[in-house]
Amino acid sequence: MNDPARQRFSFYDYVQVEELSQIKHEFLGGQVWAMAGGTPEHAALAAKVISLLDRQLEGQPCRVFTSDLRIRVQATGLGTYPDASVICGALEHDPEDPKQHTVINPRVLVEVLSPSTADYDRGEKLSHYQQIPSVQDIVLVSHEARRIFLYSRSTTGWQLTTVEEDGSAHLHSINCELSVNDLYRDPLA
Repeated sequence: MNDPARQRFSFYDYVQVEELSQIKHEFLGGQVWAMAGGTPEHAALAAKVISLLDRQLEGQPCRVFTSDLRIRVQATGLGTYPDASVICGALEHDPEDPKQHTVINPRVLVEVLSPSTADYDRGEKLSHYQQIPSVQDIVLVSHEARRIFLYSRSTTGWQLTTVEEDGSAHLHSINCELSVNDLYRDPLA
């Protein structure tokens, strides 16, 4: 028996559908996938990262964005919604998005890991993110342990720093700290 043919979308078609959709989708290679909803713990960690970064970026030419901002990896075509992103300077919009709701120049990307997406976030998605020329730091936040994984671009490639209890991840590209203790300070009841 043959598998049913999947409809293939152009990026333009995808952004048109996203404008009308009640849920978010990822786009890659003409395929569109619904993104999984998060747990309350996932949402709380993403909100805390945004709050911590927003406070430190006050007065600087960088802004932190929620998962409502769509990011596109031009090198691979991936369109997705990171849990948080930081953009410094002017927003650069994807030329294939006529409404200019897709940005291509994040400096920092943040994903909160969950059991259903951790392998993808630490593998294929991380690989996509590393191909964005403007990205300098990628932060993966565990929601199963008090741990931050920081991938930082250097002259020799990507360097991984794992930060645990009492430590801080230093995001050199925006001169911000993410303290593990501050991030995990307010557990959900």
